[in-house]
Amino acid sequence: MASATGRNLLELIDGADERGLAAAGLACLDRCLPLLTGDGCDALRPVWAAVARGDGAAWGEAVARARVELDGADGTADARAVRGMLAEAPAAWSADALRAWTAVCSVTALALHGRYDAADVPDGLVERCRAGDADGAGPLLAGELRRQQAVLETVAHGPTGLRRARELSVEGGRVLRAVVSRRARTA
Repeated sequence: MASATGRNLLELIDGADERGLAAAGLACLDRCLPLLTGDGCDALRPVWAAVARGDGAAWGEAVARARVELDGADGTADARAVRGMLAEAPAAWSADALRAWTAVCSVTALALHGRYDAADVPDGLVERCRAGDADGAGPLLAGELRRQQAVLETVAHGPTGLRRARELSVEGGRVLRAVVSRRARTA
């Protein structure tokens, strides 16, 4: 699945600056939050504000507060995966740390979305999607891939792209919440 710039997700992550990386990882976490909280939650709002300011000290503090606010019982494997994304968020506002975290968040978010697709996700599909080959991806996995690419592309245009990144996260969270809710009703 090609992005608007023609670059695959791996290339977009490699080329992102600190703000883009922080926004991309945070957006993945934000879209998966319904698997942890079930409904809307504002725990990540201060983290988004720190990203908007590009403030490394505020970032570390906001991440620490979000960890405390979202701490709880392990719950399902999905909830543990989401909590793990937050646990791995670096306190340091550095390109290397943020790039590694964003890569983990990207893989986790794609895998979680793929698990809710109608068909099973074959081994290696998530990595193929990240490299630009989305052949065989179901609608949820493909949608998450598009959102990840769009976040990185819009944030690359500066701080004004953060609003669009946040909108994509809210939209993606709603989609995932609806799918989870529908599954719970039919189970």
